[in-house]
Amino acid sequence: MTESKVTGGDSPSVLIDARIEALGDWRGETLARVRALIHQVDPEVVETWKWRGVPVWEHSGILCTGETYKSVVKLTFAKGASLDDPSNLFNTSLEGNTRRAIDIRQGEVLDEAAFKALIRAAVRRNQD
Repeated sequence: MTESKVTGGDSPSVLIDARIEALGDWRGETLARVRALIHQVDPEVVETWKWRGVPVWEHSGILCTGETYKSVVKLTFAKGASLDDPSNLFNTSLEGNTRRAIDIRQGEVLDEAAFKALIRAAVRRNQD
């Protein structure tokens, strides 16, 4: 499905599929991999589509968003400032009191175990 065929009535999962396909490059591959990791950690995660085109993963509230830009895939954790990040994955949006983000650039490899731990922590935080 091309992005031009996506309509407002499509499910968030279909919209995310279309975004990944439309990107057609390392950003789409990265977004697809991150999405798969989130689903591995939390099979009950709910995919939503907000703010005119941002994939969002939720469980008792927002866990993280997956924004794509020309040079990065940005994963913003809604309550990231309150999560332990012993592997220092958070590398941007560090100045605020609430959110934290991970910018992934072309060729960078995400520490999957550390990312999964952050997702687990985000789920726990939302359920508290």
